[in-house]
Amino acid sequence: MFGVTTSDDYRPVTWMGRYPVDVTTILVGVHIFCAVLTALAFALGYSGALNHCMFDSAYLWTGGQVWRFVTYAFIHSPLGSTLLWFAVEMYMLFVFGREVERSLGRRAYISLYLTLLLAPAAVLSVLGMWQRTALAGSGALHFALFIAFVTIYPNVELFLRLIAKWVALVLAAVGTLSALAARDWQTITVLWTSIGAAFLFVEWRGAGPELAWWNKLKVKARMTRRPKLHIVQKASTRRVVEPDDVYVSIDPILDKISKSGIGSLTPSERRILDRARNRLLKKNK
Repeated sequence: MFGVTTSDDYRPVTWMGRYPVDVTTILVGVHIFCAVLTALAFALGYSGALNHCMFDSAYLWTGGQVWRFVTYAFIHSPLGSTLLWFAVEMYMLFVFGREVERSLGRRAYISLYLTLLLAPAAVLSVLGMWQRTALAGSGALHFALFIAFVTIYPNVELFLRLIAKWVALVLAAVGTLSALAARDWQTITVLWTSIGAAFLFVEWRGAGPELAWWNKLKVKARMTRRPKLHIVQKASTRRVVEPDDVYVSIDPILDKISKSGIGSLTPSERRILDRARNRLLKKNK
């Protein structure tokens, strides 16, 4: 059930020998399998059959073909340089998707992927009541998964020592400006719907960095009657020294996540977890 975290939520789905197989690995395999089927369809002259899989608001409203909400993301054209971009997509899915899965847990990760899959199609279906809309491919979906990773680890150094949040900002700006120059409003809609869905999902789960305006928004959404009197405890001035051993320092935090979920962490525990995570990422480079 959504929102429920158990200890096995952070374990692989299965094992192939000594190698773990998680949800992200399965998704990569499914997309590669669909790409091979698409290439065979083109080679055998059945490319027209793929039109029944892409998202098309006209067929959605008049024919009730609701499967298009899902199947559009598994169409990977083998023409031109699209296969190269498909390889980049799979890299982003495998590398960043696994980190997001390990952070959120398996159930929340599946919910995130379904949200990123359905949100753009839902928005386009509404816009389709005024103007016909269509969509095929998973580029926006997997870029949004990278946005989810950046929301969780905004200051992690990527290739060439680039900070993750600035890489995401540049890529989003390039995609937006390119679509804006071509007056491709549908691409802009899909891009920012996906970005917004990824950011809001991670923040609502409490897995991203604390944001003052976001916390105020959540408080207003859950507003209850305030008590007239409350006791303010005196802040402790004792300095907390973190142990040098990364594993020792985060073991109690990982135990707490496995029992109560990542949303139960205090701000100080989240900072310790983020620092330990960043230190391990740098150590493994």
